[in-house]
Amino acid sequence: MRHTVGVGVDPVGLLDRPVYGMGQAARLLGLRPDGLRRWIDGYERQGKQYAPVIRERRTGVDVVTWGEFVEAGYLREYRAKQVSLQYLRPVIGFMRERLGVQYPLATLRPYTSGKELALEAQEFVGLDPALSIVILGRDGSLKLADPAVAFLDKVEFTDADGIAERLFPLGRSKPIVLDPDRGFGEPTVPSVGVRTEILAELVGSGEEPDRLAEVYSMSVEDVVTAVEFERGHGQTSRAA
Repeated sequence: MRHTVGVGVDPVGLLDRPVYGMGQAARLLGLRPDGLRRWIDGYERQGKQYAPVIRERRTGVDVVTWGEFVEAGYLREYRAKQVSLQYLRPVIGFMRERLGVQYPLATLRPYTSGKELALEAQEFVGLDPALSIVILGRDGSLKLADPAVAFLDKVEFTDADGIAERLFPLGRSKPIVLDPDRGFGEPTVPSVGVRTEILAELVGSGEEPDRLAEVYSMSVEDVVTAVEFERGHGQTSRAA
C-alpha cells in the first residue's frame, strides 16, 4: 500500500475525474441510488431544501467524480449508525477549507498527521460522537474511530500527494479493486485485469471456477471471491 503523506493536492485531477453514473456508483457501494444521491447532491422534501453532504452545493449533475465516490465510500462505513449523516457536512466543509482541498476525506492527511485537525473540526461543529473520525483517549492520545479504520483498510493512496487512487471494496487482503484507470472503474481482479462481472457471468453460464482459474492464470479462490462479490452486490443494490 502506498501510504506516504503529501501536501494533499491533486495535480493530475484524479479526484475531479468523472467516473460513474449515480446508479452505477450506488451499485458498487451497495447503496440505493436515491440514498447516494442525497449524500452527494442533496434533496428536497416537503418544499424544504437539504444541502449535500459531499458537494458544496446542489448541482443536479448525476455524474459522480472519483473524489465523490471515495468520500461516499467513507460515509458508507457509518450507514448503520442511527445518526443523520447530514451532521458530517460541516465537518467536511471545515476540513475542506483548512486543508485547501475539494475532497478532504479522499486524502490521507485527516487520518494520519491531520488527526488534530479532524478533532478540531468535530469539536467546532459539536459532532455526534457516533460519527467521529477520531477519538480522544483519556491519556490525550488520538486514535481513529472504527469506521475510519475500516475505510482506510479499503483505500490505497498515492505516494507523493496522499490522494486516494484505488479502493478495495472487501479490504486490501481480497483480490478485488476499483480503479478509475482500470476497467472503467468497474471491479476487477488486478493481478490478471479481468472484471469480476465477466467471471460471474461465465460461472453463471456453467463454467467451472477451476477451469476459469486455469484460463485466466489465477487461483480458484480468487475466482470464487469475485463471483461471490458480484452476486452479493447485485442483491445488496436491489434490496438496499
